Amino acid sequence: MPAPETRDSDFALLKEVVREAGALAMRFYCTDHKQWSKAHDNTPVTEADIAVNDLLLQRLGSARPDYGWLSEETEDDNSRLTRERVWVVDPIDGTRAFAKRWPHFVISVALVEAGRPLLGVLFNPATDEFFEARLGGGAFLNGRPIHVSGAMAIEGCRMAAYPPMFRHPAWREPWPEMEILERNSVAYRIALVACGAADAALALNGKNDWDLAAADIILHEAGGRMTTHDGNLFSYNRPTTRHPSLLAAGPVLHNAISARVSALKLPATSG
Repeated sequence: MPAPETRDSDFALLKEVVREAGALAMRFYCTDHKQWSKAHDNTPVTEADIAVNDLLLQRLGSARPDYGWLSEETEDDNSRLTRERVWVVDPIDGTRAFAKRWPHFVISVALVEAGRPLLGVLFNPATDEFFEARLGGGAFLNGRPIHVSGAMAIEGCRMAAYPPMFRHPAWREPWPEMEILERNSVAYRIALVACGAADAALALNGKNDWDLAAADIILHEAGGRMTTHDGNLFSYNRPTTRHPSLLAAGPVLHNAISARVSALKLPATSG
């Protein structure tokens, strides 16, 4: 665990650099920037993703050369596994929304040590929402403390998720009526849970370290619980960056949703 003064310095650096990255992203947002699909998985990427990634890597990497680096937009060489602390980065989480000019994306950066995040920032520059948290220090949105909602029942809750998932014929019993909030960025969905704008987030498909790490600490510091669908805590900066699922909510609602989904057998993840 780094000394408090080191963590203070890291946190100040992280917030400064992510704000710079947000300003850069907005230079591309709602413009005719270049877009293409990645060869290995056909997911979208834009020149903004690459520009923001390069800025974050240059600024954070030069300031902390002994820290590791894991980013969606940088080829992973596994050198991060030898480092005590690692930046875990998604330069634009919600690229599809960004490309479609929807304001549902965030810049996501966490500092991870021993598998868990110490610091995390999520910044949506289109809406000027700046979420931040440090271990043991609470979670904040634009400088104000945030907390998960007190929702306890699934029925009537605000669920940040992919709507067709709840209509799948494989469910043994239908889901109760919920208000579904559809956001392309999984990190942004979790941030909405952390600040009480949503009550829960659920995803039953694979997610990566960079989708989750910053949101994880923000959600936990806001009083929530975030696990895989079957109740496992996330561990980051491992040889595989892939996780099978996501469930985030306040403690009581997390238990209620878990009772419905924990026995599901999902396809094995890879990556």
